Formats: sequence, structure tokens, C-alpha cells
Amino acid sequence: MSTVVVYVHGLWLNGWEGVLLRRRLARSLGCETRSFTYSSVSEDLSGNARALAEFLRGIPADTLHLVGHSMGGLLILELYEGAPNLPPGRIVLLGSPVQGSRAARNLAARRIGRRIIGLTAHQALLPQRERRWLVGRELGVIAGNRPYGFGRLLGPFGEPSDGTVLVAETRLTGAKQQLTLPASHSGMVYSSLVARQTAAFLQAGQFDPGLGQILM
Repeated sequence: MSTVVVYVHGLWLNGWEGVLLRRRLARSLGCETRSFTYSSVSEDLSGNARALAEFLRGIPADTLHLVGHSMGGLLILELYEGAPNLPPGRIVLLGSPVQGSRAARNLAARRIGRRIIGLTAHQALLPQRERRWLVGRELGVIAGNRPYGFGRLLGPFGEPSDGTVLVAETRLTGAKQQLTLPASHSGMVYSSLVARQTAAFLQAGQFDPGLGQILM
């Protein structure tokens, strides 16, 4: 049986930052990994979700796992709102502000910020919402609590964050497990601990309590 993990990047990125994470997941799970690349600035959220669905349908796999970093996780949620017919698998969100992003709203409040943030971010990051995961597919959430990053310039936050996204903004009702690890927002994709916990969830549907964690 073939297993594939697809990595979905965040705002202003192109997927290259996820190469180390993909390599670690491939080694841990003995599977193939791929990266979905999209335009987070010039294309809107629904258009990118349709492109992701088409990309995933073209992958021959018996098991298809998804890992979304930051806004990439919101793109995955948008994908499943369209009820795609895809192979079974699990999902892990890494630092995804599923309830909206205070840092993005602060950036968009500035004239230049509204220009550079892009169409997908306007729809995915700016609205404050109470999301619920109702899809019959196991989903795990990993948040970071090392407040180092670009988002600190758009604060102050005044509560636990990964430097860009508040821990509270990552909470998703209906997720199977939610976890906080010592990582910054950008550093998540380079963290060996994040990679090990991501692999554990994709493989067994639960994070590994032996690796050290702070449950949310």
C-alpha cells in the first residue's frame, strides 16, 4: 500500500522551507512526500483550494496525509469544506491561525500591508471566526510557544504565541488532539521535535507523550 504526505506552505513562501520536514517525515514513515505550491498573493482562497484538490487527485496513493504550515493549514480546511473525494489519511496543522490572525489584521491596517498581504490572506487570515472540524478525518494541531519572529513587530500580543500566531488562534474545535511545542512560527518546519510529533500523529492518530509536550 502506498502512502504519500503532502506539505502545504504558508503566506509568501513556496514550499522550499519544508524540505527538511518532508525528508524527516519520509524517513520516519517510509513514504513519499510532495509539496503543493500556490500563489498566496495573486490568487484567492477558493481558487487555491480548487488547485489543491486537483493536485491531490492526481497523486496515486492508498493513504494521503496532509501537513499544513500556517496559512497552508487554512487552505487545507477550505479544501475539505468542499468535501473532496480523496484517499483516506490524517492531517496535521502547524501554527495555523484557524480563528484568524491578529498579526495579519494589524498588518492589513497599514496601507502598504493591505497591498502585500494578498488575496488568500485577506480571506483566510483577517476574519475572526470560531471554526469547527466536522470532517471524518483525524486532525491534529501543533502550536508553538517561542515568541520569536516577524509577528512581534505587529504586536504586542500579551499572551502565548510563536512570534506570529497566538496559541489561542490555533485552537480548533473538533480536532482530535492539540499540542504546544517549544518552537517559533518559522522554526516549526525545521524543528526535529515538531517533525517527530507530526510523524507520530500521521502514523497512529495521536501525538507521542514520550517526546515531551504541553497539551492544550
